[in-house]
Amino acid sequence: MRAASEGGAHGARPVEKWDPPYCGDIGMAIRRDGTWTYQGSPIGRMALVKLFASILRKDDDGRTYLVTPAEKVDVAVEDAPFLAVEMAVSGEGREQALTFRTNVDDVVTAGPEHPLRFEVSGPDGGLKPYVLVRGRLEALATRAVYAELVELAEAGGDGAGDDVGVWSGGVWWGLE
Repeated sequence: MRAASEGGAHGARPVEKWDPPYCGDIGMAIRRDGTWTYQGSPIGRMALVKLFASILRKDDDGRTYLVTPAEKVDVAVEDAPFLAVEMAVSGEGREQALTFRTNVDDVVTAGPEHPLRFEVSGPDGGLKPYVLVRGRLEALATRAVYAELVELAEAGGDGAGDDVGVWSGGVWWGLE
């Protein structure tokens, strides 16, 4: 888990500052399993996926785009654009920090700037954990990372009630 403990989003461009014209849909998509595709075919070169990830942006309209200073094109996202594939834990209790590495090697520590959220999933009522990576872009925790989160869960972070959650970055994140 060396990568998740070294920290720092690397390679992200200042896409929030760019205001290029919209150029349409070119057939880019990100599947639920984190696979990036172009016109239905998987993009097999990880270096290219990481480059595209560095210019990804989700706008106020709820749509996700690849953005350069000159153009903006649609990216269809089935769930979250990234997957949280590793988690490192340091400290304990209120001092605990949960650091996540994504499938495109962004590294973030859950806290006020990178909140965790848990969404009820489908008819089974299970939870899907997400962590904010940058802008409005989130990473969905893989099953393995979710299992690690559940293992860390404790009751009553604020000392009252029977809520269950985890601490990270000085914030109690309820699993509800």
